[in-house]
Amino acid sequence: MGSHDHHGHHHDHADHGHDHGHGHHHDHAHGAGHAHAPANFGKAFAIGIALNTALVVAEGIYGYIGNSTALLADAGHNLSDVLGLVVAWGASIAARRAPSGRFTYGFRASTILAALANAVFLLVATGAIGWEAILRLREPEPVAGVTVMVVAGIGILINGFTAMLFASGRKDDINIEGAYLHMAADAAVSLGVVVSAALIIWTGWLWLDPVTSLVICGTILWSTTSLLRGSIDMSMAAAPKGTDLAAIKAFLLARPGVSAIHDLHVWPISTTETALTCHLVMPAGTADAFLMETAQLLKTTFRIGHTTLQVETHADNGCALAPDDVV
Repeated sequence: MGSHDHHGHHHDHADHGHDHGHGHHHDHAHGAGHAHAPANFGKAFAIGIALNTALVVAEGIYGYIGNSTALLADAGHNLSDVLGLVVAWGASIAARRAPSGRFTYGFRASTILAALANAVFLLVATGAIGWEAILRLREPEPVAGVTVMVVAGIGILINGFTAMLFASGRKDDINIEGAYLHMAADAAVSLGVVVSAALIIWTGWLWLDPVTSLVICGTILWSTTSLLRGSIDMSMAAAPKGTDLAAIKAFLLARPGVSAIHDLHVWPISTTETALTCHLVMPAGTADAFLMETAQLLKTTFRIGHTTLQVETHADNGCALAPDDVV
């Protein structure tokens, strides 16, 4: 295709030995901006990993000393978050690598795998925490309430601060959203640990500690559901959430000279970038300017950065969509 973003190529099928009865022109238009790297959260990842690693160590030590499954549960959850942050950071770095060899899109899709791995980390950690809490429910043990409250209180501050580092990118990137969700859930979990420790000191109800662990598990599962579903959808090349396919079809069919469209595909190539390919039936043909303008409009209107359009002067596909077919 060459290295330029703004050009169209006309390929006649007849020149390439295809056995169609008539020549088609393939026009490929790539929208501007598709090479823009996602926002760089490198500093946020570095700070978040350092702070949470220190917190895991502190919670692990004092959870063991203070005999608190709730605090150990929070340490386990935080450990899964450190692993999740490392994977998410690695993916965001890999996504910036230039395409090479068979990886013609580069390693952008690694961000999708990272989001999926993050969800799996959380589910595994939740299972381990829940199991320990159920065992502890049978035989509640004394808890060092004040120690637990202090350590968990520090956890609220660290997790809340780390979550804020990722807040600005969570709506545009499911990989960053995964990091944000982990940190926000951790802050809420640490708050729960503080409350349960205070209640244990006040009431002497030892069963509150494992019950808090189970509530933590429920919170994690609830916050992980959308991340898991979203990352699986992206792994399956589903159109990104929020993509209005009917509106995209209507837009393309309304373009001047387009009589029908077929083979419309929209899929994510990373957690921040979307690609589109489509065949446009245009009996009168077209010029490069039309393709560039269409690609730019798809980018500004639908946030689709990679657009490839194939123009055909005759519709020989039974799946072609005419304007009347779109509601």
